[in-house]
Amino acid sequence: MDTRTTLIALLAAGVFGYLVYLLAPILTPFLISALLAYLFDPFVDRLEARKFNRTAAVIVVFVILSIILLVSLLVLVPRMQQQIVIFAGKVPGYLDWLQSTLAPWLQATFGIETAVIDLETVKKQIVANWQDVGGWVGRFVAYVTRSGVSIGLWFANLILVPVVTFYLLRDWDHIVARVHDLIPRRYEKSMSTLAQETDGVLAAFLRGQFLVMLSLGAIYSLGLLVIGLDLALPIGVAAGLVSFVPYLGFIVGLLAAGVGAILQFQEFTPLLWVLLVFGIGQMLESMVLTPYLVGDRVGLHPVAVIFAVMAGGQLFGFTGVLLALPAAAAAMVWLRDLHTRYQTSALYQD
Repeated sequence: MDTRTTLIALLAAGVFGYLVYLLAPILTPFLISALLAYLFDPFVDRLEARKFNRTAAVIVVFVILSIILLVSLLVLVPRMQQQIVIFAGKVPGYLDWLQSTLAPWLQATFGIETAVIDLETVKKQIVANWQDVGGWVGRFVAYVTRSGVSIGLWFANLILVPVVTFYLLRDWDHIVARVHDLIPRRYEKSMSTLAQETDGVLAAFLRGQFLVMLSLGAIYSLGLLVIGLDLALPIGVAAGLVSFVPYLGFIVGLLAAGVGAILQFQEFTPLLWVLLVFGIGQMLESMVLTPYLVGDRVGLHPVAVIFAVMAGGQLFGFTGVLLALPAAAAAMVWLRDLHTRYQTSALYQD
């Protein structure tokens, strides 16, 4: 590219970033819809290859996804809430054990002073309020319904996401073709190559990592259920959801499950079973899930992933978080291309 084209591209990027900043409050449902359309477009394409009409294929995919989502919510959410209520009800007993057994042991063995923590006050507060834990859904709904604007926006987004996703999925191939037609012809070949490589990286990262997250959430949850942990589902699901950052799901899940196991079983032996569950999950991720579902084309460093998510959130809020990982994956492809061009340029050779 010449200097003028580069300046125009930088100006366009700056204007785009400023518009994202201004429109961030209303962009979230559209970005979620775009991500969903991108994730599930291959399934629609496969149905089209089987002689389905495009619209009919989108409807089939929508129905299947809706059934899966509804069944998951009906099964998981009540069970997770039940486990949280059970754990909260046992917390006073856990605090008694901490005060009578663990605290003296820590002080005698390691010299750790625990008297500064008033466990009795904490226990009284939990005993007085733990029954309300099960009503958190009702309180959330009541809070939302107190504001007409909030409930209006919530319902608007709830309706908008599937509607926009439907139209994006139906017209996805046309949208891609229109964007392709906007590329200047002299840059068409190089830009198409970069776009294809970017699509490969994004597909591997978004679709593959999404499946890895679901798989790890299921593995961790089932493993913790087998060993009898009260908070098996909340911890397993949470560990799976944050596993898009390498090792973060493993660390968060292991710490949370370890603390939960010590409190529940009041001994350290169950820590070995918790470590076994997360060790098996980590081995399956590194040897089976990531190689087969993600592959080695992504190459996003864990630090880059963390920085992208934090920077996106700081600049554009939740909208920035949604944009962060796709933008980071695309930027990696473009930077790799620039690095290759630099190494073959006269500036590098001299």
